[in-house]
Amino acid sequence: MRITLITVGKIKEKFYRDAVEEYTRRLSRYCKLDIVEVADEKTPDNASEAENQKILSREGDRILSRIRDNTYVITLAIKGQMLDSVELSKQLDMLSVSGKSDITFIIGGSLGLDSRVDKRADFALSFSRMTFPHQLMRVILLEQIYRAFRISANEPYHK
Repeated sequence: MRITLITVGKIKEKFYRDAVEEYTRRLSRYCKLDIVEVADEKTPDNASEAENQKILSREGDRILSRIRDNTYVITLAIKGQMLDSVELSKQLDMLSVSGKSDITFIIGGSLGLDSRVDKRADFALSFSRMTFPHQLMRVILLEQIYRAFRISANEPYHK
């Protein structure tokens, strides 16, 4: 299986980078993992709605240019569907069995995702109605993908 993470912005803190590297190493047993970082736009304080839409559009252009044609796209969205770890594992298994072994997860920028990216998505996944820092969300997503593979392989993993 090929998993791609398309994320807006870079990871700045070393402890987040270390965690991403650790889960990347762990996942190498189960899948080919690519992490694609696209540039984020600086959002001025008190930006107008029009300015926010321009930012979303620019980031959306960058994201859309990196999505492969035949990949199954899962966006992370507050209003997406919430799954527990077992359900995520089953969904990844189901996708693989149905011939969709190229999956792209997308984490947007501080303003979220452009509506064109939402329309391109095959599934919107929510981890919570809360807002998380995007750098931390990358680590959480990688951990959950790793957990999903462990569940699928009937391998022990802490609960």
